[in-house]
Amino acid sequence: MNTASVLLIEDEPKLAAPVKKWLEENGFEVELAPDGAVGRHLAQANKYDIVLLDLNLPFVSGHDVCRSIRATHPQLPVIMVTALGSVEQKLTGFDAGADDYIVKPFDFRELLARMRTLLKRTPGAPAESEPGELLRVADLELNTGFKTVTRAGNPIALTAKEYTLLEYLVRRNGRVASRHEIVENVWDVNFDTGTNVVEVYINFLRKKIDRNFEPKLIHTKQGLGYYIKALST
Repeated sequence: MNTASVLLIEDEPKLAAPVKKWLEENGFEVELAPDGAVGRHLAQANKYDIVLLDLNLPFVSGHDVCRSIRATHPQLPVIMVTALGSVEQKLTGFDAGADDYIVKPFDFRELLARMRTLLKRTPGAPAESEPGELLRVADLELNTGFKTVTRAGNPIALTAKEYTLLEYLVRRNGRVASRHEIVENVWDVNFDTGTNVVEVYINFLRKKIDRNFEPKLIHTKQGLGYYIKALST
């Protein structure tokens, strides 16, 4: 496998230096951005396999950097690495487009494990030896090995988190998933169900999966949750 390239956007030198050194010792190529403006520019100008992004950055906030990356590189994995650790802060990060969120201080081994997980799941990443299974709902098809999605034969580009949410719903075979169940299984956090992060990501999927296709597959059961099914007319 080729060496994975990392964009590390971190303004605190005492953290940036050891993280960069440790990643390089584990086989990654690392480019360091010392503030949000430089980080946003590098993310747009160069090709990376994954981004590690602080939130409290000079000039441009981490949330704005993440939104910029999502607008132009929807499949690029982004892990927010920050001291902001409340549930609401995490969900705000996911709302901005983060694929994962790790709170400082952290164990380097945990960061490495999360990076490897996202690199395996990223569409377009080197394929593993087996293709995985095919999941189908009407003309929607997911390849769980290659993490690819098509609708009526058309490729659909999803972020890693969007793909995880879609696969979770498809695997429920038409059964309703509550917001709490979705966040527990897709984001691995517990939260007050008053937050709208699930609605945000359902809307992302509807725009990509349903907007230009018939029949509509993503449905809401009012007050209960969401499900994917080809409803008979």
